[in-house]
Amino acid sequence: MTELELLAPAKDLETGIAAITHGADAVYIAAHKFGAREKAGNPIEDIAELCHFAHAYHARVYVTVNTIIFDNELKEVQELINQIYNAGADAIIIQDFAILAMDIPPIAIHASTQMHNIDADHINFLERNGVSRIVLPRELTLDEISNLRSKTKAEFEFFIHGALCVSYSGQCYMSYSLSGRSANRGACAQPCRLPYDLVDEMGNILAKNKHLLSLKDLNLSGYLADLIDAGITSFKIEGRLKDIAYVKNITAHYSKLLNSFIGLNKQYKRASSGKCAYTFPPDPERTFNRGFTTHFIDGRKPNQASLNTPKSLGKRIGMVVRIYRNYFCINSAETIHNGDGLCFFNSQNQLVGFRVNKVDGDKVFPNQMPTDLTIETTIYRNEDFELEQTLNRKSAERKVECNIDVFITANNIKLSIKDEDGVSALIEIPNGFDKAKNPNYLDTIESQLRKTGDTIFNVNRVNIECSTEVPFIPTSIINSARRQLTLQLRTKRIELHKQNLRDNTNNPATVPNPILTYKANVANRASTNFLLKHGAQSIEPAFEVKRPKGEVELMVTRYCIKHELGLCPSKQGAKPTGRLYLKNDHNLFPLVFDCKNCVMKVIQPNK
Repeated sequence: MTELELLAPAKDLETGIAAITHGADAVYIAAHKFGAREKAGNPIEDIAELCHFAHAYHARVYVTVNTIIFDNELKEVQELINQIYNAGADAIIIQDFAILAMDIPPIAIHASTQMHNIDADHINFLERNGVSRIVLPRELTLDEISNLRSKTKAEFEFFIHGALCVSYSGQCYMSYSLSGRSANRGACAQPCRLPYDLVDEMGNILAKNKHLLSLKDLNLSGYLADLIDAGITSFKIEGRLKDIAYVKNITAHYSKLLNSFIGLNKQYKRASSGKCAYTFPPDPERTFNRGFTTHFIDGRKPNQASLNTPKSLGKRIGMVVRIYRNYFCINSAETIHNGDGLCFFNSQNQLVGFRVNKVDGDKVFPNQMPTDLTIETTIYRNEDFELEQTLNRKSAERKVECNIDVFITANNIKLSIKDEDGVSALIEIPNGFDKAKNPNYLDTIESQLRKTGDTIFNVNRVNIECSTEVPFIPTSIINSARRQLTLQLRTKRIELHKQNLRDNTNNPATVPNPILTYKANVANRASTNFLLKHGAQSIEPAFEVKRPKGEVELMVTRYCIKHELGLCPSKQGAKPTGRLYLKNDHNLFPLVFDCKNCVMKVIQPNK
């Protein structure tokens, strides 16, 4: 039976616990350094506590060590990986080749999408060097995933939801070039989210002050079955900087979708245990989003970018039908609440937001009436006050099903518990109790044994067999026995959890491309030596170590501004534009359109 894993982000311990409680089979989290999100670090003690919580459900914890590493950090990274392993983590997610050559414990290694895992030869090279899972690029189509699956054996993980980097991951140097903040070091300044003008070689402005590189958010809710058919077994939600409400909502949404799929396809099962119950209906539109795109999953499509704003739009809730001095009327099927944040695009296509002060039927009273609101304007809700309130409280329970059997004889009482995975525990109590006066006292024993309260267990069945007089067992003793049983069972589940281990079999492998440019992101001597040992002939240092000379590609992206704006000659029959540039207040970035390979390149501006 094939296991399917929902992998959720965790910026901290609390969020990681919430993700698992809301249906994640695994979470990924950073330690205090080297985690590709410099604002989402965590102490080892928190990672150990998260592992302890997760493993009770047989859920897993993956720790990101996916920045490039400098020479003076190699020893520190090696020590950190030892600490991560000892904390109980199930895998590390890496970018730097140096880790593959380190003397580290046999923890499983996953190759981050930062390693640019786009072709089969590269994937097979990583697998032969101990990598068990590959995080595929977000830009791949279903056919491309299927093709890679037919040529490789490693597990495939794929992003299904969240923010999109416009560039191929690991291949963007725009932030470092402009600000000294490296995306490969977890410090991206996100220049892709800024506004630019698109100008031609004559200086004509084709698009003014637009967020031309800012993509909408990924949403592959409708493609899970297709991805499974293509060979994906781990479904990843982006968002290690997102708040806990977002993680709860999105995790619950995809957990329910996976469960629905498995309900119709019995050859699959979830990779962890337990069933979730929620106090809210999950809805991705009700938490942070820039609008949604399916990216390239079924081919190139228009409307991938959020051209007018990089901010959250939330959910479209209706249209303005009347406007008065201090309120407006809206045609909406949604219930609007006091405290909601609403927004709209004004006549200049600028996003304008306001807070709802009061609602009376279809009348909405803003805290301050927008001056440029017009009839037939579309209104979005980007802050859902009611949902936020719900998600900031306890909003889910996750329970592992179990059965309890009780055997009562004249001398002792045996209580055993067995969960949905076949894990069991047993305790015995001497039977020195008086005879129960109530002939239905077995019902009382059963009722007390079912009260598992705040434990992770839900008692599905209690079976009591009594071969003697029914004893009067005080409620306090029954409750104590139940607590001992469930505690033993939880402890045993954690003990039986199998930490993923790396196969250290030495498989000779040659690097697919012996000529490595700065895009290989080689920033230390250990990576250099590793690659040379495996057949590399020429290795340029990483961009962050030595800036390359000549025409430098700051970004390579499958997304194309020409296609987004309807200017593509080859696919849309548009007229040739000549050379195009992105322009802001400080720089003019040449654009190169490789139409043969259907990619766009952003070039470093001349100083």
